[in-house]
Amino acid sequence: MLNNFFTVNLETKKRINTNVIANYSKLKLSLFFLPLFLLISIVLFLYSKEALSIDKYVQIQKDSFYFLNSKIAQFPHIVYNLTQLGDALVFLSFVTIFIVYAPKIWECLIAASIVSAVFSSVLKDLFLIPRPAAAFDNNSFVIIGKTLPGHSSLPSGHSITIFTVLTVLLFAFMPKKINYKILWYFFIISMGLILVFTRVGVGAHHPLDVIVGAIFGYISGLIGIFISRKYKIGSWVNNKKYYPIFILLFIICSIIVLTRIINENLIIFYFTFISLIVSLIKISYVYIKK
Repeated sequence: MLNNFFTVNLETKKRINTNVIANYSKLKLSLFFLPLFLLISIVLFLYSKEALSIDKYVQIQKDSFYFLNSKIAQFPHIVYNLTQLGDALVFLSFVTIFIVYAPKIWECLIAASIVSAVFSSVLKDLFLIPRPAAAFDNNSFVIIGKTLPGHSSLPSGHSITIFTVLTVLLFAFMPKKINYKILWYFFIISMGLILVFTRVGVGAHHPLDVIVGAIFGYISGLIGIFISRKYKIGSWVNNKKYYPIFILLFIICSIIVLTRIINENLIIFYFTFISLIVSLIKISYVYIKK
C-alpha cells in the first residue's frame, strides 16, 4: 500500500496533464472582457460618488467596512486561519503535488505569480491608500493578528494571490458539461470571495481593496495561462532533471512553515506542512526512480 502511494502512474499523470493542456487551449481572449468591465464599473461608481480621491475612497467605504468587519470577525480563529491562504507560501504549498501530476498547472502558476507580484507592487505604490488601521480609530473595529498601519491597502495582495491560484485551477479542471461548468465556476468564485473577505474581517483592508485584488488576481491567472500557452517558458517544470530544485525548495519551505507553527501554532500551517512533506516524498521518489 505504501509503495502504491509513492508510485506515480505515468498514464494517470499523462492523462491529467493532457486534460489540463486541452482545457487551457480552449481559452479565448474574450475572457478578459468581464474583469475589465468590472474594473471600469468600479471606477465609474467611485466617480459618481466623487470618491476618486484617497480620502473619499476610504470614507465612502467606512460603514460597509465596519459592518463586514464586525460580522466576519465573530469567528476569529477560522478567519485568521483562512486569511493565511493569501500568503503565496501557504496557498502554493497546497498545490505542489501538481508539479508531479500536472506540471502544466505550475508552468502557468509561475508566470501568473510573476504577473500578480508586479500588479500588487506597482498598484500599491501608485494608489497609496491607507489601511483601515491608518485611517480609522483602531479601537473602533476588530483587528485580528498584526496591526497593519501602512498605506498599501489597494489592491489587497492576499486577494490577488488567492484569485491568481484559483483562476489557474478553475480553468485547469473545467468540466465539459455546461451544468457542471456553472457549478464549478460558482464553487471556485464563492470560495475565493470567502477567502478574500477575511482580509476585511482581520481589519487589514477596505471592501473594495479585496474586490479589486480579486479581479486583478483573476486577470493575473489568465495572463499566466496565455503566456505559458504561447511561449512555453515554464516547460522545464516537466523535466525531472530539475526536480532537485523543487526538492530543495520544498525542504526550505517546510522549515519556514515549521517555524511558523512554533511561533503561531495555527492549524492551517499544519496542513501546509503536511502538503509540503507529501509532495516532497512524492517528487523525491519519482526523481530517484527516474
